[in-house]
Amino acid sequence: MLEKVFKLRENHTTVKTEILAGITTFMTMAYILAVNPNVLSASGMDRGAVFTATVLASFLGTACMALFANYPFALAPGMGLNAYFAYTVVIGMGYPWQSALAAVFVEGVIFILLSLFNIREAIFNSIPSNLKKAVSVGIGFFIAFIGLQNAKIVVGGATLVELFSLDAVEGATMQDAGICVILALIGVFLTAILVIKNVKGNILWGILGTWILGIICQFTGLYVPNPEIGYYSLLPDFSAGISVPSLAPIFMKLDFTSIPVAEFIVIVCAFLFVDMFDTLGTLIGVATKADMLDKEGKLPNIKGALLADAVATTAGAVLGTSTTTTFVESASGVTEGGRTGLTSITTAVLFLLALLFSPVFLAIPSFATAPALIIVGFYMVNQVGLIDFSDFSEGIPAFICIGAMPFFYSISEGISMGVISYVILNLLTGKAQEKKISPVMYILAVLFLVKYFLI
Repeated sequence: MLEKVFKLRENHTTVKTEILAGITTFMTMAYILAVNPNVLSASGMDRGAVFTATVLASFLGTACMALFANYPFALAPGMGLNAYFAYTVVIGMGYPWQSALAAVFVEGVIFILLSLFNIREAIFNSIPSNLKKAVSVGIGFFIAFIGLQNAKIVVGGATLVELFSLDAVEGATMQDAGICVILALIGVFLTAILVIKNVKGNILWGILGTWILGIICQFTGLYVPNPEIGYYSLLPDFSAGISVPSLAPIFMKLDFTSIPVAEFIVIVCAFLFVDMFDTLGTLIGVATKADMLDKEGKLPNIKGALLADAVATTAGAVLGTSTTTTFVESASGVTEGGRTGLTSITTAVLFLLALLFSPVFLAIPSFATAPALIIVGFYMVNQVGLIDFSDFSEGIPAFICIGAMPFFYSISEGISMGVISYVILNLLTGKAQEKKISPVMYILAVLFLVKYFLI
């Protein structure tokens, strides 16, 4: 049955590989179950209800990806988008969270229409091959940078970013932040050794191994939890028993009346822009790494993938969470060999189980998942050798795209700057006709420029 539904042999994979890949993807994404409730609760939303909404939206979106597209991509409420929701729309602009949910709902409906009429697919297909490879490389650097930050190996400082030191993290000691950085570095080497040895499930074993080392350190007193600066016990806490927080405080609480129409449109457009190009960037990058693109650089059945993303966003707003989007951490499962929707179904089921076993999943520390992100970044960066840098009109926009993602901390900004520079450089050097630049690329370049000047 699994073979018939997911076409495993056709995609050169097995049930074992897919399930392992799904577990790996979930492990690298599990942090969202702790982070999203914390972010959205700042807007006044009930934290427990947001946890349940996050789980259900992630389950629904990831299952839709499997059923609509048979791809190994996972979805959850997106980072950045949740911060915009809570800190800009609600806290900054002063609108109720119910109105912000209404904006997310409208965004999702618009995305459904754009997906059904193949507009998002046309955008994906219009991006040149070298720029698509650059997106994959840029995401590699971006996801590795996220891993370095999550582990506090890299921290903010006088030079914007600098190597960890106890002085750089307020209140930190060697028994909390210090030992976690060391454990993360050990985790990187442990995972790298497993990768070099070609051990099946190397990234997952790297996460579990690093977590176990942390637990040993806690038992021996080398690690001492310090909740005041974000370092908690590494042991699952079942003291409150097993219970599922009620969804009632936030379910179906959409308010379309509290925001003036003009500002509502601006807010919806902001959600639209970031979500659209984060999703397209993730699909391009991860699909390129998995060798899923055809000879023309197109992703077969991308319509199903984009529709899953749109449906998840719409349903997520109804459930009570910010925009649900395709996660770049899906690359960890793809790196483990995941190639079909069975990977996504595995991740989706684990999200659902998290409702009952949340103490286990929430106990996985960021220093244990950080090595996985760093190694996945390495895997994605190797696409750089396939970019044609000998043609400067291709290489310079690719370079700009790659650099923009980690430097501006945004996949969508990388795509924006890559598209703008590609169109302008080829136009001004007389190469536009030779390159057969798609009309969609010109439209995108203009829209991106308008965004930078007006929004």
